[in-house]
Amino acid sequence: MGDPRAVPAVSATKCDRNYTAAGTTICLVTRPGAPPTTDAVILDRSMREVRTVRLAGIPSRARISASGRMASWTVFVTGDSYNSGGFSTWSGILDTKTGYVITNIEEIPLRIDGHRYYSADVNYWGITFAADDSRFYATLSTKGKTYLVEGDFTNWRARTLRENAECPSLSPDGTTLVYKKRVKPGPWRLYALDLATGRETPLAETASIDDQAAWLDERTVMYAKGKDIWSVPANGTGTPHLLTPNASSPSAIH
Repeated sequence: MGDPRAVPAVSATKCDRNYTAAGTTICLVTRPGAPPTTDAVILDRSMREVRTVRLAGIPSRARISASGRMASWTVFVTGDSYNSGGFSTWSGILDTKTGYVITNIEEIPLRIDGHRYYSADVNYWGITFAADDSRFYATLSTKGKTYLVEGDFTNWRARTLRENAECPSLSPDGTTLVYKKRVKPGPWRLYALDLATGRETPLAETASIDDQAAWLDERTVMYAKGKDIWSVPANGTGTPHLLTPNASSPSAIH
């Protein structure tokens, strides 16, 4: 997203979920069938297809690291033995430089509260990358709880940081995570977490937001609300602002 007020330029590429950074785009495309599947299509700066990863399920989330190197996705799938009739999530990571791909990260060695954790019902979703292209954050779900997880792609390990945080998005300077948090007994609310102090701040958007926010700049996040893209300051001040009508999957292109 450059100037959100500009007249949109429409390409021939159709995506159910997409994200762009540093000239790399991930485009998640549903392939109909029984059950449906997803193609994670990687596009270069000219919107030319350079890699396609075939996945199970239907698209949910997509991200590209700030450098354009690391791509991630989340899809909804059915049929996991531990999930009786509901959806599960599979999240994967592609290193576009080396071509190494992990279609589902659920077997990453995990520690909860410092202890090695094993469970068949582990699900991850909503990956966001740090500037070093190795550290990442995501949501973990297990035993009816959700956690904010910090992962290390290079050393292949992960640990929980706190409970009740979903779909994190890391600020451009790497200091703040914005995520949705379940406010009992009500809906999700957007919160900002200062990674240095651990302080949480509710954002001024009071509507229930079921989206992975993206950063418009170092002070502002944007997100889907209804059929439109809205923005709000990431420090808890201000008011929500309609950014782009009739749009979804925002990403800032500077």
